[in-house]
Amino acid sequence: MTAFAELPLLIEPAQLASRLNVPELILIDLTSSARYAAGHIPGAYFVDPKRTQLGQPPAPGLLPEHAQLEQLFGELGHNPEAVYVVYDDEGGGWAGRFIWLLDVIGHSRYHYLNGGLPAWLAEERGLSTTVPVAHTETATLILQSAPTATREYLQSRLGAADLAIWDARAPSEYNGEKALAQKAGHIPGAINFEWTAGMDPSRALRIRDDLQTQLNDLGITADKEIITHCQTHHRSGFTYLAAKVLGYPRVKAYAGSWGEWGNHPDTPVER
Repeated sequence: MTAFAELPLLIEPAQLASRLNVPELILIDLTSSARYAAGHIPGAYFVDPKRTQLGQPPAPGLLPEHAQLEQLFGELGHNPEAVYVVYDDEGGGWAGRFIWLLDVIGHSRYHYLNGGLPAWLAEERGLSTTVPVAHTETATLILQSAPTATREYLQSRLGAADLAIWDARAPSEYNGEKALAQKAGHIPGAINFEWTAGMDPSRALRIRDDLQTQLNDLGITADKEIITHCQTHHRSGFTYLAAKVLGYPRVKAYAGSWGEWGNHPDTPVER
């Protein structure tokens, strides 16, 4: 039984602040190197968001190479008993993507700091410039396929009554006015709900209290399999996280996202 065992996926700054010295905690900062150096939540390891992606065109959002993931988690001191708390400074995009990575490596002990660094700062909680020492071992990871939808899988599911494709991009990308790939538009049947619409600026970018109602109105409901994407599975890191916070039982990330779909010769597109 850990100090985090009774807490939900979504935790508040006070709940983290009282547990910063718990031995099993691995605290992850996914802001930027400059922001981290200027001050971060005490004890946090900095993870460059670029390390969470493959980074190669046309689909930079795909999963990093296995060896890269083992190197990253080795540096963090990953172990089966670890409890991760993840935050960023943008409302949950990169933090959500990291939580997807934790699902991919089969690790379920994690929490998201609601609102991230903005919420921590809004409560005038302390920062540190001390950098924890990276571990030197390499983690041994067995990757799970369930959290990820491949292009082939998504194409095989198009039109299914129990599927909701959550497109987290801007409306201009969704309707084809703005093209960031060879093809413009959206995956047939996809529902557009831009990632930032799920954040509450008046509450330091916490997840909106009425998000469930908004999604229900759009048909992004818990009885369906949710496959979420954006351009590179960065913005859809937030939507993946949000669906899990709301308790949706079937959630997948399409990591290839529009970078792959919009540049592939055999993918259907709507505008």
